[in-house]
Amino acid sequence: MTQPPHDEPTAENSEELREQVEQTREELGQTVAALAAKTDVKARAQEKAAEVKQQAAAKAGELKEQVVAKAGEVKAKATDLTHQAQDRLPDPVKDTAAQAAGQARARAARAGELWEEKAPEPVRQKTAHGAQAARDNRTLLLTTAGVATLVWLACRRRKG
Repeated sequence: MTQPPHDEPTAENSEELREQVEQTREELGQTVAALAAKTDVKARAQEKAAEVKQQAAAKAGELKEQVVAKAGEVKAKATDLTHQAQDRLPDPVKDTAAQAAGQARARAARAGELWEEKAPEPVRQKTAHGAQAARDNRTLLLTTAGVATLVWLACRRRKG
C-alpha cells in the first residue's frame, strides 16, 4: 500500500478515515467540476459574448453622449457664424434679401395653390408625409445644414 503524504496526519480510527475519504471526494468533485467548466467551450464563448456585448453597449452609450455634445457645439458654432455673416452684410444687401425672400414666399404660396389644384392625390399625400418628416426632424436637418456650411466655409478658407 501507499503511505500517506507527510503533511497530512494519518487516521487514528475508521471514523476519521471515513471523514478523510469523504473530504477527499468533495475536493475531487470540486476539481472535476472546475475542469469541466474550463473545457465547456460553448459556455465560455457565451460568457465572453455577453461580456463583449455589455462593453459594446457601454461604448455605444458613451459615443452617443459625445455625438450629442458635439452636435450642440456645432449648432452653436453655426448659429454664431450665421450671426457674424449677417452682421457683416451691408444694409442694402439685407434689404434686397428681405425683398427677395418676400417675393419667394409669395411665389411659393402661388405654387402651393397650383400644386393643390393640379397634383394627383397620391403624390400630394407623399409630399405631405415628407414635409411632416422634415418638420419632425427639424433639429437634425438644421444641424446637418450647419455642419455642411461649416465644412464649406473651412474648404473656402483653405483654398483662399
